[in-house]
Amino acid sequence: MKDDIREVVLEYVINEYMEDQDDEITYDTALISGGYVDSFSMVSLKRFLETKYKISLPDNRATPEAFDTVDRITELVIEFLGYKE
Repeated sequence: MKDDIREVVLEYVINEYMEDQDDEITYDTALISGGYVDSFSMVSLKRFLETKYKISLPDNRATPEAFDTVDRITELVIEFLGYKE
């Protein structure tokens, strides 16, 4: 489950935000603090995750820190899906 979510998030980020970038991103690349994802893009990513996984991410949990890496985003999604790993 975790690996599947990680791949979906990574693919989304690459397709939506990295097409004009030459940098290669990984699961622990700093997306927001690294300047790859801005606050507007973070909102669209949140909406994508909520739709894809049929979850609701409260604004107080969808912070720049929580969305700064693919791994952190994955952990947040897993938490709201109710899975324990």
